[in-house]
Amino acid sequence: MSDSQGRSDRRLVDATTQTEPIPRPPSGAPSLLSARTQTEDDGTDELRPAPRLERLGPAYGIPQHPAPTDLIISGNEGSTPPADLIASALAAEADYQVRRYGRPAALEKQLALHHDVLPQRLIVCAGGDDALGRAILACCHERAPLVLPVPTFEMLSRYAALASADVIEIPWPSGDYPLEAVLEAARGDGKTRDDAGCVMVVTPNNPTGASTDAETIETLARELPRTLIVVDQAYSEYDEAGESVGRAALGFDNTLCVRTLSKAWGLAGLRVGYAIGAPLVIDWLRSVGQPYAVSTAAQRVAEAALRRGGTWVAPHVARVRQERAILSEELRELGLFPRPSQANFVLADMRSSEQAQWLYDAMASLGIAVRRFAPPAEDEVLSTGAADLSAAVRISCPGDEADCVRVCAALRAALAPEALLFDMDGVLADVSGSFRRAIIETAASYGVTLTDEEIATAKTQGDANDDWALTQRLCAAHGVEAELAEVTERFEKLYQGDGETPGLYQKEKLLLPREALAMLRRVARFAVVTGRPRRDAERFLDDHGIAQLFDAVICREDTATLKPDAAPVQAALDALGVRQAWLLGDTVDDIVAARAAGVVPIGVRAPGNVPTPDEALARAGAARVVETTTAIGALLDAAGVAGRKEGA
Repeated sequence: MSDSQGRSDRRLVDATTQTEPIPRPPSGAPSLLSARTQTEDDGTDELRPAPRLERLGPAYGIPQHPAPTDLIISGNEGSTPPADLIASALAAEADYQVRRYGRPAALEKQLALHHDVLPQRLIVCAGGDDALGRAILACCHERAPLVLPVPTFEMLSRYAALASADVIEIPWPSGDYPLEAVLEAARGDGKTRDDAGCVMVVTPNNPTGASTDAETIETLARELPRTLIVVDQAYSEYDEAGESVGRAALGFDNTLCVRTLSKAWGLAGLRVGYAIGAPLVIDWLRSVGQPYAVSTAAQRVAEAALRRGGTWVAPHVARVRQERAILSEELRELGLFPRPSQANFVLADMRSSEQAQWLYDAMASLGIAVRRFAPPAEDEVLSTGAADLSAAVRISCPGDEADCVRVCAALRAALAPEALLFDMDGVLADVSGSFRRAIIETAASYGVTLTDEEIATAKTQGDANDDWALTQRLCAAHGVEAELAEVTERFEKLYQGDGETPGLYQKEKLLLPREALAMLRRVARFAVVTGRPRRDAERFLDDHGIAQLFDAVICREDTATLKPDAAPVQAALDALGVRQAWLLGDTVDDIVAARAAGVVPIGVRAPGNVPTPDEALARAGAARVVETTTAIGALLDAAGVAGRKEGA
């Protein structure tokens, strides 16, 4: 596998090229898991995996963004089932449910009745994934490849590797299912290989949302009688043609319909899926799987859900279909390219992989997890680019009106900011010789020795936007209690000067050229959001000739609370009359305040001996951490911010 998201070393076959299976690596080839994965004993005592693991590489997994996220729309989970459903199902015979192995006969009968099929035609599995893996393991082998339209669910090629089967990939970026190319690829040559063991039809497809129709399923089943046509209908409830496709998939002995309760039914954590097919095929799936794949507790909840008839599913599906249209229109208005979808998500093609990465980061900075795809490995051949999703982001429909509004607002904030908000200290002003020095010298006047590291640590812990209060707190930590008014007086004498000694404020420097600020000002309106008193903030802007660039200056007098409260950031938005903005800040408090106001936070490494660590800013929720404020121009370019105009 070539990356952390589970890509295998494979060839993409275009419909116009000769269909050819991907060769397995030769025995003894280098492996991502072990340099010594060989079929022959080399005389060493090292533990080695089976050679088939050469085809897998690292375990499948989706990297998690360091920013805290509370709206997870990266995994395509579905509805929220009634709370009492789960509680009531698990309350009865609780000890039995955890003490006994799961025996799915009762659930299989219920599901068979739900689909009007005989129970012997249905098997319950550990999610739809388990059913898919069993089908491939049962029918694919060295001479019987898997035919796989791509891009699609990454685990399918891994299941083929575990079956020691080749994979023939057919491009399906969008539009109609590539029927003719699949038929051609699935037919064996009678010499080197047989007909395909399985043809995969994921409809609606993940991650594109493309779907197929009943006629396609029927054609595949008739034309490929020696091949198992696996119809993955995990998202079928969202598909307007899902019901007819399902009926078609149940009409042939060589078709297998895979369904799940993980999506529209909202029971993903239970891992309950099932497959419907000919009794002989179902027996094969039982033979290659675990005997007790689904827990008793999970089965009881699933049974209760079926008894209630899934009354919550239809309203959820209607809501998702509405959100699908809303998100697609929002993305188009932002200049992006949403692919048509029949699933509970929208795949958006961006202008570049850099823009896709930015959107992923910016959404996470606002607490929203979306799905980002890794680029293909350098040695992976992409004849059409169909499987390269590095310039795409998948966004699940949240299934809730308020959450959908939040997602759309976050998209606009990330890709169409109307304003740039600047913290002052550490972002516009180098205060390493002023405020930081005043903290140290004020503490020294009480006999307390502070270090730059100690101040940086306190800033990292948050609620440290008021340097007067921070100085008092640090002194108290060293056993010296002092009144805030007195601490403030000593601090201000150092910072402002006393007529004989120059004030430390005179050591402050502008951190970026005025010309660079003026260029950024052409993109969006400006505001300062600072904890400084107004006299100090305006003096700095005037002294450095940049006051006229800022449309609003929010200072400590303007709100009842300071950052990390959202009030100062919200005040800046109100003063500018905008809702979409980015904020540049050098402390955890800046990041937290921006997130709370729905503003994209960008961390800046403040100058000084001990700036706030990048990791602390990222964990607090910064979309990015940049070296200096001057990097914001490149970031705006990467984001593809549109509508730039003079004085916008």
